[in-house]
Amino acid sequence: MKRISWPLLLLLTLALAACYRGSHPPRIGNPAPDFTVQDGAHAVTLHNLREKVVVLNFWATWCAPCVQELPSLEQLQNKFKDRGVEVVGVSVDVDGNAYQQFLKDHKVDFLTVRDPDQKTNSLYGTFKFPETYIIDRRGILRRKFIGAVDWNEPEIVDFLSKL
Repeated sequence: MKRISWPLLLLLTLALAACYRGSHPPRIGNPAPDFTVQDGAHAVTLHNLREKVVVLNFWATWCAPCVQELPSLEQLQNKFKDRGVEVVGVSVDVDGNAYQQFLKDHKVDFLTVRDPDQKTNSLYGTFKFPETYIIDRRGILRRKFIGAVDWNEPEIVDFLSKL
């Protein structure tokens, strides 16, 4: 039997932990931390979105996986907007001009705000981007996704349809 070296085992463990998409990471089943972010152009307060399913996505313009998943987030918003699902992006970009130019260039049409101080993602314990939380109509955290997601996957669409 071939043995795995400790460094390789540690690397594999960390890689699997980073990709965790299970339904029971910390805070799942508990109320989502409330927040307000105002970036000049928009303001978002989580408790004002009660009665909606919130897809809360932490992202940045410099994050390649974040950019990769943008089209499917937009498709999700368009597909579910009449069913009470709200995609909310919270960008951690420091450079406001780069952020605004990115929104314009990519024609981002879901609600997004910029939190350059990263207070909101810190509140959620998010430090890898993108990270996305699904919050139900009562404000309870239901799922957490780490990394880019194809929001058109049947399992995700089915999950959101049932909330």
